Amino acid sequence: MASLVPPPRSSPGSGARAQWYADELDWPTAGTPPERLLTGPCFDVLELPAAAGHAALLRVGPTGPVALAGQRMQLLVAPGSADEVPGLLDWLEWGGITLDLSAVGHGGHITAPVPPGGAAGPPGAAVWLRPPGSRQEVDASLPALGGLGSRGGDAPDLVRLVDAAATECHRARLALARNDLWTHRPTGQPLAFS
Repeated sequence: MASLVPPPRSSPGSGARAQWYADELDWPTAGTPPERLLTGPCFDVLELPAAAGHAALLRVGPTGPVALAGQRMQLLVAPGSADEVPGLLDWLEWGGITLDLSAVGHGGHITAPVPPGGAAGPPGAAVWLRPPGSRQEVDASLPALGGLGSRGGDAPDLVRLVDAAATECHRARLALARNDLWTHRPTGQPLAFS
């Protein structure tokens, strides 16, 4: 009589990448290669242009895991944070200003970056800039609203992170507009000063 042995633990993607996320972090995945990490159950994501993200990280210091997918940076934050971002932006007086900043929460996903130490993917594939450690380390490092169940650790307060991200997105937008102004300036007429 054969003994019943449960099948190895896997997630819907069942590839090596999905298996790593399931085994090491207990993060749900979906899809076939490239697998997606589901947002909401374990973390939410702030997504912004990579240049603005680098500048924001310089301002706030250590934070949770950070991924890069093409020219977009993804900052992992505490679950439920995506729902707070629109109100935070209004409270910080960024409401009504077009920013290239989005929050992905429950029901969303991001492309699963190559696990730390894994083989590099194709150019532009999602990679970890600041990889996750153990599940407990990740939980303690995710920015959350201070005083409202903040997870502690060395993570910055969600308010500081959102403010820094909004500031850097706005600066990047202004720099782009300034560059467009100079590159599209009429060349046949000298500048006039009065």
